[in-house]
Amino acid sequence: MMSMFSMSFLSLAQSKFYTLPIIGDFPLNIQILFNSSNIFSLLLWCTLIASILTFYLKKCSKNIYLVDFSCYKPFPRSICSKELFIETSRCGGHFRDESIDFQKKIMEKSGFGDKTYVPENLLNIPPNICTNVARKETEAVIFGAIDDLLLKTKMKVEDIEILITNCCIFNPSPSLSAMVINHYRLKHQILCYNLSGMGCSAGLIAIDLAKQLLQVHPNSYALVVSTENINSGWYLGNSRSMLVSNCLFRVGGAAILLSNISSDSNRSKYLLKHTVRTHKGSQDNCYNSILQQEDETNKITGISLSKQLMSSAGFALKANITTLGKSVLPLLEQLKYAATFVAKKYFNSKIRVYTPDFKLCFEHFCIHTGGKGVQDEIQKVLGLSDWQIEPSRMTLYRYGNTSSSSVWYVLAYCEAKGRIRKGDRIWQIAFGSGFKCNTAVWCALRNVDPVKEINPWSDELHEFPVDVSK
Repeated sequence: MMSMFSMSFLSLAQSKFYTLPIIGDFPLNIQILFNSSNIFSLLLWCTLIASILTFYLKKCSKNIYLVDFSCYKPFPRSICSKELFIETSRCGGHFRDESIDFQKKIMEKSGFGDKTYVPENLLNIPPNICTNVARKETEAVIFGAIDDLLLKTKMKVEDIEILITNCCIFNPSPSLSAMVINHYRLKHQILCYNLSGMGCSAGLIAIDLAKQLLQVHPNSYALVVSTENINSGWYLGNSRSMLVSNCLFRVGGAAILLSNISSDSNRSKYLLKHTVRTHKGSQDNCYNSILQQEDETNKITGISLSKQLMSSAGFALKANITTLGKSVLPLLEQLKYAATFVAKKYFNSKIRVYTPDFKLCFEHFCIHTGGKGVQDEIQKVLGLSDWQIEPSRMTLYRYGNTSSSSVWYVLAYCEAKGRIRKGDRIWQIAFGSGFKCNTAVWCALRNVDPVKEINPWSDELHEFPVDVSK
């Protein structure tokens, strides 16, 4: 049986004249004169038009815009100085004296200031830790960040087609993405994803996932929400490897609005250029460098940070920048690296492989605030100046390790300082359990005016930078 399309096409072919309108902005129509003997001409025109449209649509779909983002700033009552942290830990009755002394040493070397945030319930003596309290913590952070983002972008929630949330430790049922859908009454067709257990680098994994979804769903908005729950990861034992996480992780979260709509290029801040994901989980030492498990008592769960953590971060970073370098480094830098690599491998093992100068590729570096030691090492490896590492150091000092959202607090610092100019390239680097290193590269589409920006640094920017060299 002949299909309706075939019948229509045959009828068209048997006609004498046919006017083919060109879709798009072409000024003229093209009239094709043909009969049954030159139907091939019609097919040729149709193929040409389809090819042009396909090329146009594919070209448009490659552009992923960051319309805007927002970082959550907790209320002042959640501020926890280093002294208050130690005193609360001492009075809680869970830690031995040697554990208190150990935490005090960690805090002294942490690079923290005295205004980082912890959940209010953890400042109580004894701390009240339960699922309901953890849920309230997460709701405050996520809803606070999203509310601010919707206000800044004037975005209607019914226009959001994709939602991605990520939180490593707190995985309730229903999921955090369902929690957002319920609170904002998002439409039932929304594509939602909830990433868990993926560590501090999950925020950039969520960006990469959003990018892939936006490439196949045209004219769409994606909302990405990154946070961590401090209550769920709080450790009340005396294992040193697990006490470190208590000292480093602090309250924070970020909401990011992405778009693939071409008209949004006029109001968006950044264009996503690259995302690179590296996973070293196939190596046991990397996989076990950050591990949630029971301590030696087999009763108390905590997150263990091993001594192999720094070396795992180094392996992951090296693999990541090797992949990224192929896309961003100038040809001369790539040739220098290749030449020394080949020379070392085949001629002289004592030759030192050239470290490419990534400062030629980026104006701004947003490095995960995993700790002062991590930042020191990255500054050394990449040869960054104090000015270039300043946003990351100040974020660690003011907000601590906010896990997957930390790179957004760093970028917010750059914006608040008036550093972002049109055409600037930004490199976000994050590390996480697994062990993973994930990076994202953005290009600024316009100058970011700090006077018009409202972000977590706005009301206290005059206090920074501070000297954290001690």
